[in-house]
Amino acid sequence: MLLEGKNAIVTGGSQGIGAATALELAREGANVCLTYRKHESEAQVYADEISKMDRKALAVKCDISSFSEAEKVVASACEEFGSLQILVNNAGMNWDGVSWKMSEEQWDRVIEVNLKGYFNFTRHVAPIFKEQKYGKIVNITSINGLRGKFGQTNYSASKAGIIGFTKALAKELGGFGVNVNAVAPGLIETAMLRDSESRDKIIDLAMAEIVLKRVGQPEDLANVVAFLASDKARHITGEVIKVDGGQYI
Repeated sequence: MLLEGKNAIVTGGSQGIGAATALELAREGANVCLTYRKHESEAQVYADEISKMDRKALAVKCDISSFSEAEKVVASACEEFGSLQILVNNAGMNWDGVSWKMSEEQWDRVIEVNLKGYFNFTRHVAPIFKEQKYGKIVNITSINGLRGKFGQTNYSASKAGIIGFTKALAKELGGFGVNVNAVAPGLIETAMLRDSESRDKIIDLAMAEIVLKRVGQPEDLANVVAFLASDKARHITGEVIKVDGGQYI
C-alpha cells in the first residue's frame, strides 16, 4: 500500500471527487479526516466505510472559507491521528453567471471558498510539514482555470489562482521536503452534474471535446491524487496534471 501509516485531510470529502479521494487514500493505507459543510450524513457514511478498512476516520463540519474553522480541523486531525502528512484541498463551489450580470456576492463567495479556502488549510498545515520536513499537498483545480469558460469568470479565476498558488507554494516548501501539486479535472460525473437540469447538454458539449469519449469518474481523479500523495511521486512538485480524457488538448 502506497500510504501505509500516513494521515490525511481531504476537504469536501462528503461527495464526488472528495469522497472518492478519501476512500482511495484509505485503501492505500491512510487514516483520513474528511470535511463537510452541509452533507453530514453522507460524510459519516464515508467515514464509516473508512473505519471498516481498519483505518481511523474523522468527519468534521467546516466552512473552509473560515480561517479559524480550518485551524480547528487541522488541530483535530493531529490530535486524533497523532501526526499529519497529507492535505488534499478539494472543497469548492460554483455560482455561474455572465460577467455583466454577476453580483458582487457571486464573485466574492466563489473566490472566498475556492481560493481562500485552500489558503486557510494550507496555512495551518505548512508549519507542520515544514517542521517535520515532509508533506504532500494536492490541490484540485480545473481545466477551466487553464482555459476559462463562458459564464464562469469567478470560478475560472479561482481555479487559475489555485494553479499560481500551487506553483508558488511548491517553491516555498520544496526545500523542506514538501511536494505541492495540482490536479485539473475536466468533466466528471458527480452528483452536481447528475442533478443539473442541463446535464444532457453539458455532457454533449463536453463529449465533443473529450478525445477518449467517456465522461470522467471521481475515481479517475482519486487515483491520481493518491499517487501524488505517495512517495512514488517524490520528485514531482509544482505540476498541474490534467485528468480530462483529452478534453483540453
